[in-house]
Amino acid sequence: MSNSPANFSGYDTPVSDLESIVPVHPTAARRPDYITVQSENTVYTHDHISAKYSYRGADVIVSDGQFTVTPTVKPFEFQTERKVGKTGLMMVGMGGNNGTTLCATILANKHNISWHTKDGIQQPNYIGSVLRASTVRIGTEPGSGKEVHVPISDVLPMVHPNDLVLGGWDISGAPMDKAMERACVLDYDLQRQVAPHMALLGRPLPSIYYPDFIAANQEARADNVIPGADKQVHLDHIRSDIRRFKADNNLDRVVVFWTANTERYSDIVPGVNDTADNLLAAIRSSHSEVSPSTLFAVAAILEGEPFVNGAPQNTFVPGVIELAERHKSFIGGDDLKSGQTKLKSVLAEFLVNAGIKPLSIASYNHLGNNDGHNLSAEPQFKSKEISKSSVVDDMVHANRLLYKPPAPGATGKAAKGEHPDHIVVIKYVPAVGDSKRAIDEYYSEIFCGGRQTINIFNECEDSLLATPLILDLTILTELLTRIKYRDLSTRQADFVPLYPVLSLLSYMCKAPLVKPGTDVVNSLGRQRNALEAFLKACIGLEAKGDLLLETRIW
Repeated sequence: MSNSPANFSGYDTPVSDLESIVPVHPTAARRPDYITVQSENTVYTHDHISAKYSYRGADVIVSDGQFTVTPTVKPFEFQTERKVGKTGLMMVGMGGNNGTTLCATILANKHNISWHTKDGIQQPNYIGSVLRASTVRIGTEPGSGKEVHVPISDVLPMVHPNDLVLGGWDISGAPMDKAMERACVLDYDLQRQVAPHMALLGRPLPSIYYPDFIAANQEARADNVIPGADKQVHLDHIRSDIRRFKADNNLDRVVVFWTANTERYSDIVPGVNDTADNLLAAIRSSHSEVSPSTLFAVAAILEGEPFVNGAPQNTFVPGVIELAERHKSFIGGDDLKSGQTKLKSVLAEFLVNAGIKPLSIASYNHLGNNDGHNLSAEPQFKSKEISKSSVVDDMVHANRLLYKPPAPGATGKAAKGEHPDHIVVIKYVPAVGDSKRAIDEYYSEIFCGGRQTINIFNECEDSLLATPLILDLTILTELLTRIKYRDLSTRQADFVPLYPVLSLLSYMCKAPLVKPGTDVVNSLGRQRNALEAFLKACIGLEAKGDLLLETRIW
């Protein structure tokens, strides 16, 4: 039998009949706006949802070991534009495993393409997407007290994945149907049926290729690159691509998303990439420390379109953040938190919150897809190691009963204070393909000098965990561009956009980008709670939490 989908002989059940057999999966279903908050704090107009919200916190003064706490309340008003504009997703690395898997999945859902597997008929879905496949509690039913949960995607108007207009760049010029076949991620019968739709996407646009930033083993794929070495010309070319894609498809918004190869870290050089002006000058002079991903980020910022980095390198050098602030253009990342790191951000928090002291966390990974091939080079692995290694820092810093604080004036690693030994190893094993193996050992101190060891073995399709996160990050980013706020405590008259660094994307990111000078939160529970609380605030609901006071009193 040929490996080409076009030559596949088919099954007894015609493809056209499967659509009538298998209904649309709930995660892909379309639902009308049906949540209405009846409150003096929430106002619905044809164009907007406006909601007043009291942000409650506490100021703490620490003096001589004593804590003086003063509760605070700060009033805000949020305004969300109700109309969801036509949105395009331009992926850098469109022809890679994640890019082809995402495009094929959206097309399968859009055309309701079901396919045969050894276990029977499989329907397309968006399982694995936080926004499309999980719910949030919005309250209780009067009388019965039963909790009411709704899909997160229904709390506010959001883009439906099927409506995304797909495009992007890749250093490989393989047509999208052939690129999907090369990735070896999706079931063969799905590839066979979706291939004609993938073929209509054509070839990715030529991308930027600087051999110094990715592994040498990627050179064979680089047959679709923007010529020359002039980085200003490359920047102008990418900006033109974004403008043309937006105009040709009559789009209101374009989200630019880096899902290409992991790059080495860029050196932060004073006078080169430390400020916005220096960075723009460095691009004009084609400085060696300006990476492809940074060029794409700058292009998106200058075009007023959001940019999300789904890889671990330091795309967002200080000059990029300053440029985003200057243009009030949204950026977010870094690195997709899909499997091992997501579990680690849960388990490490569980252990520390249980009063158990992790002494070491050792993580071993092996995978055989092109991501693993690229990461087999030391500079690219270093970027991933840095991204994965900081995930337990905030849990450790939150509990100085278990971990000694840093000594005054400590620098380097000592500035963290006492910390678990944290080791990350990634090996390229071609035979396993996209099926990633992740092995973790958590070695902890327990009561009276005892020891506890937890071992976890996790096997997963790497791209099938990562791809839904691209959807979530894209959909959430688009939503955040439609939300404005005003600070009522200062009698602020006009609504203004959110701060350009979208830290609300943290739940999906290994190394969350946050506002400079603020703490990074890696705890998955806290990240999820923050996202839920913000979405509820935008419709005037308090983040009730789990107090469930009505169940504790008469």
